[in-house]
Amino acid sequence: MILVEPFKGKSATEHMVEIVERKGKGHPDYMCDSIMESISVALSREYIKAFGTVLHHNIDKGLLSAGRVEKNFGGGRVIKPMELTIGDRATLSAAGREIPVVDIAIDSAKQWIRSHMRFVDPDAHLEYRVVLLPGSEELTDIFSRPGRVMAANDTSAAVGYYPLSPTEKVVLTLEGRLNSAEFKNMHPETGEDIKVMGLRSRDSLDLTVAMPLLAPYIRSEEEYFERKGIIHRSIKEMLGETGGFKRIDVHFNNLDERGRGLGGIYLSLLGTSAEDADSGQVGRGNRVNGLISVSRPLGTEAAAGKNPVSHVGKIYNVLSHKIAREIYENIDGIKEVYVLLLSRIGAPVDRPQMATAQILLERGRTIGDVASRTKDIFETEFSEINRFCEELSAGKYPVC
Repeated sequence: MILVEPFKGKSATEHMVEIVERKGKGHPDYMCDSIMESISVALSREYIKAFGTVLHHNIDKGLLSAGRVEKNFGGGRVIKPMELTIGDRATLSAAGREIPVVDIAIDSAKQWIRSHMRFVDPDAHLEYRVVLLPGSEELTDIFSRPGRVMAANDTSAAVGYYPLSPTEKVVLTLEGRLNSAEFKNMHPETGEDIKVMGLRSRDSLDLTVAMPLLAPYIRSEEEYFERKGIIHRSIKEMLGETGGFKRIDVHFNNLDERGRGLGGIYLSLLGTSAEDADSGQVGRGNRVNGLISVSRPLGTEAAAGKNPVSHVGKIYNVLSHKIAREIYENIDGIKEVYVLLLSRIGAPVDRPQMATAQILLERGRTIGDVASRTKDIFETEFSEINRFCEELSAGKYPVC
């Protein structure tokens, strides 16, 4: 069923307060989400290569347990490695053929770390615990049932929206720039574990940024605060290009306190707090559009690592945002659109129990002006669900 109705509330930008968070690629939660997703993509590739289709798997239970390090000005050492637990279900064999699931999982995790974390050695700084077992007969049987598309393996709801607000854009863009190759070349002393929290109050934006400085580059407390000041000014210069706000304030490593030595600064050996301070878990990081926007409706499913052809907790999470964007960009007179999708377990994934668009219209427009075209977009997207799932399988769409 497809329903199109007017959105009764205000635009996100019309509320007096808006709160938006982004966890960067070195944050333990982001690391968990991204690594589990990379394993799902690698397994999907192997399943397609061996059997011509994606087989049952859900690599959506993961835990990155913090290790222990000794940090000093100028360096340090790893005392206890981090531990990555990889779960939950995968097809280990099919048609009399064994699939090297454990090897694929560990290799994919190591490859992700090498590609994204400059100072983490995936062999020396992490230990791996793989707890992937075969799924239940009823859920694995979905993959052998006849039909043009897969059956949904769960009754699950998802919500997406578009466009991003100016606050959301600033938070997303700032973390991306701070973790860019260009910025790291200019400031190699900065780690990847970045968190940006944005608070818009009326037309003023207050940003709190956490980003560690790396012990090998910092020889004293004095040098830490000198480097911090340079980086703080660089962040302000970045934001000086941002329009739409009366005022932007930036608080950088706000827990710091002069005179307390190592206890008063945010120093890291490897660039992630998972080295000794904070563990990570799948589902605690960004939503599939890269943000945690508490002023917006949020889905409850963790998309990372779920199989891309029948697990609606992944498919509908990503698809709801895609449909919202298609509606906004292809129909005139829309200020914001929210898309809600609900599956029913056992029904084909291209036949949701409910697909709803809630549309905030520009002045002078009515829901009748946009309803027919909106339904057409829904129908087009669901008619192309197999291609969309193939793209999900290949990792085309980010999930964090």
